[in-house]
Order: sequence, then C-alpha cells, then structure tokens
Amino acid sequence: EKLEGTPAAHFLHIWENVIFSFIIVCIISLVAYLASRKSTLIPNRLQAFVEIIVGGLDDFVCGILGPKGSNYTPFIGTLFIYILVMNLFGIVPFMKSSTSSLSTTAALAICVFFYLQYTGIKEMGPLGYLDHLMGNPRGIIAFSIFIPIIMFVIHIITELVRPLSLTLRLGSNILAEDKLLAVSAGFGIGGVPLLLFSMFLMILSGLIQAVVFSLLSTVYFALVLTHEEE
Repeated sequence: EKLEGTPAAHFLHIWENVIFSFIIVCIISLVAYLASRKSTLIPNRLQAFVEIIVGGLDDFVCGILGPKGSNYTPFIGTLFIYILVMNLFGIVPFMKSSTSSLSTTAALAICVFFYLQYTGIKEMGPLGYLDHLMGNPRGIIAFSIFIPIIMFVIHIITELVRPLSLTLRLGSNILAEDKLLAVSAGFGIGGVPLLLFSMFLMILSGLIQAVVFSLLSTVYFALVLTHEEE
C-alpha cells in the first residue's frame, strides 16, 4: 500500500511476471548447480533426486519420440520443470505463478513453435519440409495444384493454432487456480479448510498442466520426426 501510485509500484506491476519468472530460473539453476558440482557414483540425496527426475523425463520423451528422443529431452524436460515450478510458485505467500499471465505462456508456446519449425527444416531440409506441409503429394495428386495448396494452407493454420492452444490452455487454467486461491484466502480463518483444499487442487492441476504442455509439445515433435523416418 505504501508503494501504491509510485514509480516503483508501476514498474513492479508491468514487470512482475518477468521478475517472478527470473526468480524461478535462478532457483532451478541453483538446484542444478548444487546437484552437479560434485557428482559421484554414489550420489547424495539432491543428486539422486535430480537424476531420478531427469531419468524419468528422458524415459517419457523417448517413449514417444523413440531413440532420437534423448536429443530433445533437455528442451522438453526444461519446459516441464520450468512450467511446473512456475505453476506451484503461486502457493508460496507473496509470490505469483507467472504462468497465470498469457504473455508468459505465449512466450513458452512461441519457443516450442520456432524450435519445432527448426527441427522440421533440419530433419527434412527446406524442400522436404515444404513437401511435408503440402501433404507429401505423390502420383496424380502431385500434378494437381489445388490439393497441395489446400493441404499447405491447412498445415499452416494447424501450425499457427498449436502455440495459441498451448498459450490459452496453460494460462487460463493457472489463472483460474490463482483466482480460486485468492477467493479462498479471503474467507479468513473460517476458510482455512477451503484454502487447504484449493491448494491441493492447485498442486494437482499445476502438475497436470505441466504434463499436458510437455506432452503436446512432444507429440508435435513426434509428428515431424515420424514423417522424417518414413
């Protein structure tokens, strides 16, 4: 309240999502550093915990993408951990889930979009990726202009809808959770049971949303890599 109407309050209001996102980056980076700085064959608790998470994420990604999955585990695994921690950060008093802002979720979705396009061009080549977007016309279809153009337009729309879908799904769900938590906290002492239940739902939903975002991203990569193998 003391800062209300001051330049500092205006700055925090504009940049709060960036600030909280950066805090998450620092926390994850610190944990990764502490877990890996003195890695041993007999790991300590932190190293063992991190190795279990990394191994589980690698199994998850490779289970969908196959042998090439390990190449994409760092990207998809980082997405999952980053989104999960941001989702749960809103439970901490005086903190906020940056993923409740569409600007944050849009930035994440755009990263997936551009990396996916890069992967498609890298794996298939520019002409091969264009052929993929046109539906791989072969035979008599290849000589018709109408069908490849229609398939190209449909593919382009699909590619553009994917980041929009990722953005809205994650952002709207986390925003709804934050609103529910705020309403529950407004009941005071009498609302403690409801607040605890809301926190449980927030933890569960935060985990689910991180899994869904990562799963959909992995499936998008699988569509490109499966085509390239064929």
